[in-house]
Amino acid sequence: MVPEDRLDQILQRFQFLEARMADGAAADQIATLAKEYSDLKPVVEQIAAYRQIRADMAEAETMLDDPDMRELAEEELPSLKAQLPGAEHALQLALLPKDEADARPAMLEIRPGTGGDEAALFAGDLLRMYQRYAEARGWRFEILDEQATELGGIKEVTAHVQGENVFARLKYESGVHRVQRVPTTESGGRIHTSAATVAVLPEAEDVDIQIDANDLRIDTMRSSGAGGQHVNTTDSAVRITHIPSGIVVTSSEKSQHRNREIAMQVLKTRLYDLERQRVDSERSADRAAQVGSGDRSERIRTYNFPQGRMTDHRINLTLYKLDAVIGGDLDEIIDALTTDDQARLLAEMAQ
Repeated sequence: MVPEDRLDQILQRFQFLEARMADGAAADQIATLAKEYSDLKPVVEQIAAYRQIRADMAEAETMLDDPDMRELAEEELPSLKAQLPGAEHALQLALLPKDEADARPAMLEIRPGTGGDEAALFAGDLLRMYQRYAEARGWRFEILDEQATELGGIKEVTAHVQGENVFARLKYESGVHRVQRVPTTESGGRIHTSAATVAVLPEAEDVDIQIDANDLRIDTMRSSGAGGQHVNTTDSAVRITHIPSGIVVTSSEKSQHRNREIAMQVLKTRLYDLERQRVDSERSADRAAQVGSGDRSERIRTYNFPQGRMTDHRINLTLYKLDAVIGGDLDEIIDALTTDDQARLLAEMAQ
């Protein structure tokens, strides 16, 4: 059961925010107040729903002592008692600590791992899988930098994904994705195992990361394409090196000005991700065991084409609809991962 004094504190804070905004808070405070108010509103609504059911139960139990109302009370009580656990669980979920990055856009990075040309082709398959998922959810999916192989695979790709709750949905995709299938280049029909690494990073805002210009080395260089539509006809590619961290980012669009913007945004996002990992590791020593840890070295999922099977190893989820998954049907997987993560957080709250 959720402590009533904690619920009262939340309601009091919500009422305080409501009053401050109604009275006309200072311009530099209104955005912060509105953000907190917006975050608390769904929690307050769950509190109201939970307390209403308990109040209705108390009233029905009182009615049992009234001969004229007893029959009505006996009809209502079972339904109210059945609703209470669901309302309490919904309230507990609403009270879980929120990841401030959940509502942000994300940078998606995909790189081939072991497996040579087949790994690069699989990386391309993953890119198209996420493009289709983004399209199905109405998100904007923009490829910022792509290095392709002659066979149509991916050496490396960075994409920017914008929409509602992008990072909340995609953050569980970070890790090593493994594929088992017969490559198109395999004449003997043998099954090969290859891998690709996916990293999903919440997009940094200007207030998150301040970069000293003296910490940067910016180089302009000639781009080299993979041929065909990938030929880059300008010398405008930009490479930015962040000297303190050693992070190197590149962008090779046709506009040098645009390349600097893209590279700086990717750099800020990677630095923000490093800071988030540092804070999270300090907050929880066993964070690596959690589903949403984002450990890019962890093998998280296997796509077995001969059996038409997808297995997510973190939650032992197996689905025999690989074509649909590769086609971008990821909601069932992501919903299961989200539920598992929430269960872990609820267990931590109970301890």
